Amino acid sequence: MVPTPVPPTPSPPRARIKAFDWLRGLAVLFMIETHALVLLRPELRTSPEGRHIDWFNGLVAPSFIFAAGFSLALVQVRGAQGPRWPRVRRSLRRIGEVLAVGVLVNAIWFPWRQEPEWLLRLDILPCIGVSLLLAMPLLAGLSRRPVVLSALALLIALGLFLVTPYGESVTGLWADLLNRNGPHQPVFPLLPWAGYVFLGAAVGALAAGASVRRIQAFLAGIAILGALFNVLKPGNHGQRILVVALVLVGLLLLESRLSERARKSLGVRFVELLGMNSLAGYFFHEMLIYYQVRGISLAGLAKDKLGWGLYLVSWMGLVLVTTLILKGVEWVYPRYEALLRGQSPADAPRQP
Repeated sequence: MVPTPVPPTPSPPRARIKAFDWLRGLAVLFMIETHALVLLRPELRTSPEGRHIDWFNGLVAPSFIFAAGFSLALVQVRGAQGPRWPRVRRSLRRIGEVLAVGVLVNAIWFPWRQEPEWLLRLDILPCIGVSLLLAMPLLAGLSRRPVVLSALALLIALGLFLVTPYGESVTGLWADLLNRNGPHQPVFPLLPWAGYVFLGAAVGALAAGASVRRIQAFLAGIAILGALFNVLKPGNHGQRILVVALVLVGLLLLESRLSERARKSLGVRFVELLGMNSLAGYFFHEMLIYYQVRGISLAGLAKDKLGWGLYLVSWMGLVLVTTLILKGVEWVYPRYEALLRGQSPADAPRQP
């Protein structure tokens, strides 16, 4: 009798690297604080304390964009042994969601009916979406060669940071992509911000199969590059690369040493909720601050009026309301994905 072949046991899903969720979660927390600064009195924003906060807040956008590149590369490399197109299609859908929310935010703030080009203004979400689209062919094409992918992504990132000064001389419509001097004054032009996507992708490609110590060593190397970059070309981005890389080294160390009980604590789950719903967190907290209902908004009522105490209360209140909204998003999103897959919403997995 010929024995019936036993199908191979599927390998367990690889653990999520929570340190990058925590980085995103902390970035959401301080992004809300950054945007709430509009409520603070002007003399307090320019005080020594305000300047220190402003420097710290400069780490928020690099953290977001870095984590976006990391996640995309990690997904592509971890799924490299399976069929390519379903994996790429899922990633493109995620990128499409980022771009869609970015366009929606532009449509809310700018007169797009008179000037449709305002819809394409590069704020942080369109910048992330376009940068991920630019990185996608490289990440998908080299997903089975993670070491080569990591090295190339790192070289591209460094190249983008190095050519940024030359991008400042570009004028006309191209300036809307490459610098802040274009007709629509983009807040996050591709130079240098796309560099953070490729920098994160360099780490994500390596992290798919590396130990925590190896990831930490690679991040330490990036921190050294950031320090050298800051010495050779003084400016904020060298400092930001250095600090973000070191923060991630610390978060990875914390993740490796945190007890199971601590992982399930309220504080950790709160940060993870913000990190895993960062796109929704960005959109809803902005609406809470700036969106007008019958001509009234929080920014309209309290802009430039609050002292430190009321500012902190406002920040915490915005965080609380945003968190409650995100709990609703956590319930809705799996059902949305189930509908896209042609399943009944009742079959959607429940959030743990």
